Amino acid sequence: MRIILFSAALFLNLVSLAQDLTGIWRGTLTQETGGCFPIYNLEIQLNSSGNTMQGSSYDFYDRSRFVKHHFNGRYNLQTRRMVLIEDQVLQVNIPTDCVPCTKTYDLTWSKENGREALTGEWKGFESDSKKTCPPGKITLYRVPTTDFPIDIEQPAELARIQHNLKLAQRETEVVTTLSLDTSTIRLDIYDNAEIDNDTVTIFLNDKLLLYRQRLTDKPLTLEVKAFPQTDYELVMYADNLGSIPPNTALLLVTAGRRRHELRLSASDKKNAAVRFRYEPRGK
Repeated sequence: MRIILFSAALFLNLVSLAQDLTGIWRGTLTQETGGCFPIYNLEIQLNSSGNTMQGSSYDFYDRSRFVKHHFNGRYNLQTRRMVLIEDQVLQVNIPTDCVPCTKTYDLTWSKENGREALTGEWKGFESDSKKTCPPGKITLYRVPTTDFPIDIEQPAELARIQHNLKLAQRETEVVTTLSLDTSTIRLDIYDNAEIDNDTVTIFLNDKLLLYRQRLTDKPLTLEVKAFPQTDYELVMYADNLGSIPPNTALLLVTAGRRRHELRLSASDKKNAAVRFRYEPRGK
């Protein structure tokens, strides 16, 4: 019985650890002789779901000289080892005599004196020529804020639509600001009261996530994996006023065991917005 209880406690501790890896990690990346610089700054914006990882990485000399990648990866609960693989170059702003490297990170999580760290090595190849890059070492620490904008995942089709989208300029009224204690957030949007053919366009932190969608008694659902201590703003733009003006919606925000019911009202003069922020307990 003691062995069973100990194993269960260990399992729960490891699961808790995995859930806690979402956040901003920043530190240094070194490179052996042959690289553009011997040492770089590195920030990763890490989203974890169980043992699956994804996010954005910035290796940078300063905030005006950087390379941004998207990555995917896996985390081993028992060994605390994480492998992240950069799979897409998103932005390049470096000197012309430097070459961006697409990297694979082999990192291990640790915690000492209350400070969390990811340490290990990296290897990679030149993004254009595919030649091997001089490898190096990585040391990252969890930090509360980012040096770069937080990415909102957006389908390619919606990104294309937003690029050409021209909406009327309207004031935005913030209905409320929520403080949430979990990073996994579900947003369900319904028509409020009588269904009257309201259609809406939804943005999250200025990224188009729903375009000209009709509100009904079935929810329009968005799932957000929030970074800690980061502000998020959902904006509802009224594409029409329906048959019973103004355009009204019921927004259900589910975060862990808590659920918030909010009523939004938008018109041809103003948008409706809700702000929320993930604030981990004890931080």
